Amino acid sequence: MCRVVDLRQAVLAKNDGVAHALRAELTARGTAVVNLLSSPGSGKTALLERELLLARERGVPVAALTADLATENDAVRLSRSGVPVKQVLTDGLCHLEAGMLGRHLDGWLPGDTRILFVENVGNLVCPASYDLGESLRVVLASVTEGEDKPLKYPTAFGLAQLVVVTKTDIAEAVGFDEASFRANVQRVNPGVEVVLTSAHAGEGLGVLLERALAVGAGGTPHTPVMARGQNGHGHLHGHLHGHDHGDGDQDEHEHGDGDAEGDGPDPGHDHPHTMVRT
Repeated sequence: MCRVVDLRQAVLAKNDGVAHALRAELTARGTAVVNLLSSPGSGKTALLERELLLARERGVPVAALTADLATENDAVRLSRSGVPVKQVLTDGLCHLEAGMLGRHLDGWLPGDTRILFVENVGNLVCPASYDLGESLRVVLASVTEGEDKPLKYPTAFGLAQLVVVTKTDIAEAVGFDEASFRANVQRVNPGVEVVLTSAHAGEGLGVLLERALAVGAGGTPHTPVMARGQNGHGHLHGHLHGHDHGDGDQDEHEHGDGDAEGDGPDPGHDHPHTMVRT
C-alpha cells in the first residue's frame, strides 16, 4: 500500500513541477488559463460557448481546449464561436495533466491569447488532484445535481477559486435549493464566490470572462482554506493529492462530457478546430 501511495505522490509531485513552469511561461506571455471542472452533463460546454462568443464580440483574444475520452463533439460546438479551439482525446484517461496541456499548446496557441479556457474531462474526482498551471480554477454544478454536491466532492469544490451554478432557468422546476447549496459550498470553501448562470436564458453571462480577465490583469483570485500556507503565491493545488470517491454516482472511468443544452447562436465565422490524441 505504501508503494502505491508513494508512486501516486511522485507522479503528482512531477505534475506540480511541470505546472509551475507552465504557469510561469504563460503568465510571462500574458495568457491566463482557466481550468473548468464539472461532472458530465453540467452544461459547461454550453456556457463556455456563450462566453467565447461574448469574448469575440468584445474583441478579447481567447482560445479553448476541450478534453474528452472520445468524440470531437465539444470542439465542433465551441468552434462555432470563431475562436481557436482544440479537441484533445484522452483515450480513457480521466483527466488532463500539466505535461499534456503544455504539449498540446506548443505551436498551436496564438501568441496574443489573453485567456485560454480549458474544459477538463467531465469528472469531479481525478481532475481535482491535478494542477494544470492554471490561473483560475472554476468548478461548475448544474441545478439538477443536488445541493449536497460540494459535500460529496470536497476536494473539487474545496479547491475552487470560483463556483458556477448552471441551468438556473430550470431551478424552480427541479426544486433546487439555492440557499442550501451555497451553505454547503461555504462549508468546504469559505469565502469562495458562487455565480448563478443559464446559457439558455442568459443569466450571469460574462461573469466568467470578467473574472478570468481580472486574474489575467494581475488580480488575486480567492485562496481556498484547503490551499492556504502551501506556498507564497496563493497557488492552490500543491500537495493535496487525495481522491474523493463521492457516493458512487460517478464512475471514475466513464467521464465523457454529456452536455446537452441547446445550440448557441452561430456567429457566421469559420475557424476550424484542431483534434489531437494524447
